[in-house]
Amino acid sequence: MRGLGDHLSIGQRIAFYRKRRGYTQAVLAGLVGHSTDWLAKIETGRRKPPRIDMLAELARILRVPMGDLLGQTVLMEDERQQDDVPAVRDALMSPRRLSRLLFGPEADVQLPTPAPAAVRVEHAWNDYQGGRLGSVVAALPALLQTAQELEDRAARRGDDSRDCWAVSARTHHLGATTLAKIGESDLSWLAAERAMQAADSSDDPLVLASAARSGTHALLANGRYEAAMDLGQTTASWLAPRVGENDPEALSLLGMTHLRAAVAAARHQDRATATRLLDRAEELADDLGSDENYWQTCFGPTNVVLHRLSIELDLDNIAYVVESGRINVDHMPQERSVSHRIDFARALSLAGHGDDAYEELRKAERTSPQLVRNNPRVRETLRDLRKQSPVTAGGRSSEVFAMAQRCRAVE
Repeated sequence: MRGLGDHLSIGQRIAFYRKRRGYTQAVLAGLVGHSTDWLAKIETGRRKPPRIDMLAELARILRVPMGDLLGQTVLMEDERQQDDVPAVRDALMSPRRLSRLLFGPEADVQLPTPAPAAVRVEHAWNDYQGGRLGSVVAALPALLQTAQELEDRAARRGDDSRDCWAVSARTHHLGATTLAKIGESDLSWLAAERAMQAADSSDDPLVLASAARSGTHALLANGRYEAAMDLGQTTASWLAPRVGENDPEALSLLGMTHLRAAVAAARHQDRATATRLLDRAEELADDLGSDENYWQTCFGPTNVVLHRLSIELDLDNIAYVVESGRINVDHMPQERSVSHRIDFARALSLAGHGDDAYEELRKAERTSPQLVRNNPRVRETLRDLRKQSPVTAGGRSSEVFAMAQRCRAVE
């Protein structure tokens, strides 16, 4: 629920929605197979928040989006206030999208061509990877409108119809991934569905494989881990025999598909499947030979390592992440490097290494303030760090408090 308060912890959010649903602690704890004491300690912050799979189950029982328990990402990057999600919603839910027969363009309407639109979409993808989500959100309404017009052009069955569908798929993929990142899980699913429908019509296996990633992002954002696993593995099985073994673009997309499915398996607490998929992705990364960025995948040996660390964090293997997480990510796109630093900081905090955790968050914040200051996991980590080091005059404790204020982890 937007407006509930960014400063609330996950436990406080669980308590809020439990009471709103009319459940006692004993009833809710019983529904998820735990003791009342377990739930009471989570709600009061005396126990760390539940694993991601348990949060998904709690969200299902309480009948709220999982983002309402985690805390929503809110775009407030700078003075420009680039938080125009309502305009993105309007673009995705335009009545013109319901029927091409009812709302088809008039014969004399000038429709866009795919090449210039493709350039604009790739610029927006670069903003996404650079952590400039506000810029992406600001650009999306116009990009989505152009994508709709390109689909109208494709319906005329011209020579460039496949290119039109491909650009539309790419645009909606960007929309789905961005919306998932900022906590708009329902809109993310709508955009992902549009991406895959357009990709189907493009008749290009790489376009479809790329668009499928948006589906896994949307399903993960909605806590649909089994469905995300199924989509990832189905995509990989479909793609593998349709591409050349030495095609670096295909290797990257196939490898990234395995990584997304591995994340879904880990959040479903299926270690065996997650490990198998990670190992397969590692083989593909070795075949690729270096860190590349085909189709904005950032795929290569380093990204496999980053996913392995993130997956171990989801599986509660904190010691492994602390021991292995200090790797060089400076050459990676900012979205990936910042995501890793946030994961590493979370593990360090849970292991009691407060100073190191704070330093990782500060590095991440210097790289991309927006990705850090609006991330629910950062807020939870800062609350933990404040408990480890209560505020005193001067020193790290006051710096942690100041960062917690910037990130809205405190009132």
